[in-house]
Amino acid sequence: MNQNYIKPDNWSIIEEGFVPERVKSSESLFSIGNGAMGQRANFEEQYSGPTFRGSYVAGVYYPDKTRVGWWKNGYPDYFAKVLNAPNWIGINVTINGEVLDLFACKKVEHFKRELNMKEGWLSRSFTATLKNKIRVQVRTKRFLSLEADEIGAIAYEVIPLNKDADIVFEPYLDSGITNEDTNWDDQFWDILKVSHDANQGFIEAKTMKTAFHVCTFMESKLFVNDQSMDALHKVDATDSRLTFTYAYSVKRGERFTIHKFGGYTVDRNHDKTKLVSAAQKALNLATTKGFYALLEDQKQIWATIWSMSDITITGDVKAQQGIRFNIFQLNQTYLGKDSRLNIGPKGFTGEKYGGSTYWDTEAYCIPFYMATKDQKVARALLEYRYNHLGRAIENAEKLGFTQGAALYPMVTMNGEECHNEWEITFEEIHRNGAIAFAMHNYCRFTGDYRYIPEKGLEVLIAIARFWQQRATYSQPKKQYVILGVTGPNEYENNVNNNWYTNYLARWCINYTIENLSKVEAEYPEDFLRIVKKVKLTKKEVALWKAVADNMYFPYSEKHGVYLQQDGFLDKEWVTADQLLPSQRPINQKWSWDRILRSPYIKQADTLQGFYFFEDQFSNEELERHFDFYEPFTVHESSLSPCVHSIQAAKLGRLEQAYTLYLRTSRLDLDDYNHEVHEGLHITSMAGTWMSIVEGFGGMRVKDNTLCFTPRIPKQWEAYSFKVNFRNQILKVNVCQQDTTFELEGNTPLPLKVNDALVIIEPHSLVTV
Repeated sequence: MNQNYIKPDNWSIIEEGFVPERVKSSESLFSIGNGAMGQRANFEEQYSGPTFRGSYVAGVYYPDKTRVGWWKNGYPDYFAKVLNAPNWIGINVTINGEVLDLFACKKVEHFKRELNMKEGWLSRSFTATLKNKIRVQVRTKRFLSLEADEIGAIAYEVIPLNKDADIVFEPYLDSGITNEDTNWDDQFWDILKVSHDANQGFIEAKTMKTAFHVCTFMESKLFVNDQSMDALHKVDATDSRLTFTYAYSVKRGERFTIHKFGGYTVDRNHDKTKLVSAAQKALNLATTKGFYALLEDQKQIWATIWSMSDITITGDVKAQQGIRFNIFQLNQTYLGKDSRLNIGPKGFTGEKYGGSTYWDTEAYCIPFYMATKDQKVARALLEYRYNHLGRAIENAEKLGFTQGAALYPMVTMNGEECHNEWEITFEEIHRNGAIAFAMHNYCRFTGDYRYIPEKGLEVLIAIARFWQQRATYSQPKKQYVILGVTGPNEYENNVNNNWYTNYLARWCINYTIENLSKVEAEYPEDFLRIVKKVKLTKKEVALWKAVADNMYFPYSEKHGVYLQQDGFLDKEWVTADQLLPSQRPINQKWSWDRILRSPYIKQADTLQGFYFFEDQFSNEELERHFDFYEPFTVHESSLSPCVHSIQAAKLGRLEQAYTLYLRTSRLDLDDYNHEVHEGLHITSMAGTWMSIVEGFGGMRVKDNTLCFTPRIPKQWEAYSFKVNFRNQILKVNVCQQDTTFELEGNTPLPLKVNDALVIIEPHSLVTV
């Protein structure tokens, strides 16, 4: 834990007191989004202190030329950057001739910021004394509409407290923005036109290279003590900025309020020549309904989302706040409404990592969306990869692979690899396995096997072809090896025979062969279509089988464990608890050379394999491997604590599971890794959900049956969650004494609870 200023609360993220040093962290923590766009929690008014201004539009990116490796054959030409979009939230405020700027004020009192997760809005309030000695109270509220997802709304209110005041509101659009994350300081946007019509303003722009056309727009309404009024209005337009000015003389104690509506229309959804008319339509809808009616819609939609996705924890406010923050941010980032989109690791909260899709989606996010929404949402995430299969084959061809072998990208916006670190781009090939595993996970949970013959089998064949070609036959070992890889532990690069990667390769090949047989027997027309399309032969399948049957796995007889990779025992064995706090996190304190020579593990690696394939190992094997690897794990990946928490819970180590749960659920709230100012860790938040449902709840699907092994930490009185299992909603409530199950469905649901069969009848409560 490196910060502790967020107030514990069941439903809100609350900050009290204005501290300039934490502004950038709070801009991340209080970020808002609606799946189509999002923004950091920047102040609407001018702020001259350190800030990271960021607004983002889903699916809009820039192919920033890589700074490293571009001369090497096969290296990606660009690193896709999530674009900082033109800013529509700005409202400069001038009071008696002085600009309101919290960084420059004589005094700021009663500062409070709240992100209300239950209803989906962000508010801020404070009292400021300006240098001209006028004292004002300011209250703001802002949200991005889930109902009309091109629209955001702001209510900004100023009350003079000690004298009458001439107040000027200047709502503006600004397209003269830059990315913090840029390789060459390129100009990412080409401004096409700045225009206005009455109170409506528009800036049309397109991205360089990718030519996404975006219209940023705004319209404002003015009120004094809730009475609508017309204030003096003038327009100032430049090549990249549009400002409206509204001035009014406000008496002491009166409320002068501006309602600003703004957002984006994008040519991904509209004809690029009609973006202004689409923006006008969105603004007319927003202003006709008004701020408060839109806010009521927002509350109702969030109530529906929470009715299915909420996890309640009784008796531990920080734990409750943590899980709701994670669930809230996941739903702000991706709602499954647009199958062209995916879940970026920073969502709409920052620019680090670039791209929109990592292996995080398949390994961590799909279980959350599969269980808390209609299964179509999870299927859409699988289809996203199917739609990019051609690009994955092209990625492999660039590296010399043939015959339709596919290497899915580590980072992508459109299916093309766009990551610019060689040890990740070329070597972290385990992402192929996560994509195959996600199909398996989806089919066993939803029962929707049709996905495999329709689309999934083609992907599996391409992945199996890659693994067969990537393996090398070792004459000394008389086995197949996989050389020069990076496993999930990115603190080890260019290693040979990473156990997790080798195990995934074997599993993928066997899983593909298994599904070939099933599809041939049960879906013969699909089988013939696919085999003909991909030119698959029995001889080729035999080559795959030879690799899978004779794969090498490094193993230590002395320790009785699979080794993370060849040479792992050559490390200097100093456990992570012996590291000085001043040396943590090591990725910010040590040279990369020192990290690579250390025994420290960034995140679950061998243990990631034990998580995916736990049915293939005994509890004794899990315990032995957990005890061997966890002491060297520094958990400096956001994806690490959740997997370890699940496994600690399975081993009955509830105190350790609880500690790791707090770390994953409050990773950003408490800034464990000293980096929250750069943005939130969105994809790992799905792992937080897993740490409760799969960890403490012990939820699994075995032999086509939903199973639970409920456990509860001593710190909690009770916890509950819902899962949508095969279109029936099951509510699970675990307390210290027992567990209850309640089914919202039409047919009885068989469960296994602590290995005992239990039948849950619809609309009945069963206590175990």
